[in-house]
Amino acid sequence: MKKILLAATALAALAFAGSASAEGAVSYNIGVTSDYVFRGWTQTDGSPAIQGGVDYGNGIFYAGAWASNVDFADYEVDLYAGVKPVVGNYTFDVGVVTYQYGDELLNATEAKAAVTYALPKGSIGAAYYYNIDFDDTAYYEINGAYPLTDKLTLSGAVGEQELGGAKYSVGNIGVTYAFNSTLGLDARFSDTNIPEWFKPSGPRLAVTLKAAF
Repeated sequence: MKKILLAATALAALAFAGSASAEGAVSYNIGVTSDYVFRGWTQTDGSPAIQGGVDYGNGIFYAGAWASNVDFADYEVDLYAGVKPVVGNYTFDVGVVTYQYGDELLNATEAKAAVTYALPKGSIGAAYYYNIDFDDTAYYEINGAYPLTDKLTLSGAVGEQELGGAKYSVGNIGVTYAFNSTLGLDARFSDTNIPEWFKPSGPRLAVTLKAAF
């Protein structure tokens, strides 16, 4: 069933990609963060991380790769692809993302389904990730963003992670300041309802400087 779901998602992306224009666009990003936090968990034991990626877009089709250092493996490399059709004020996102750590016990692949609704100012959205490699493992959230000024945007999300039958809630809120069209600074507070003594998931503030070009 897992292989069927992954294959169906990949075929859907390829089918939509076939209708896209012949030319595509490539963009790059690089950043440094004081703490790499993923769904409420620090991936670097509270230490800084250097991160970067490349993205390709062609019509509604997209694909990309992203990498970061982590403390529990030699590296993390994420590969992803999908389609983003737009219907009115709604942007849908159906795709696949695989997380690679150089260890078969850690590697994982998720199928993604998300939607974003554009408001007169800002946006709201929801996303669902189903883990294809691990049973009873999924993540879902609602999120939103609101521009406070031309350069400053407030954003956040609340979600729930299911891990083999167990669950925990996670949330984050922060502001992003755009120095220009290339460089931005994000300060974000995140927390979970897991007891604070469990260090990897305690309340955290991460500051990230990112350039996209």
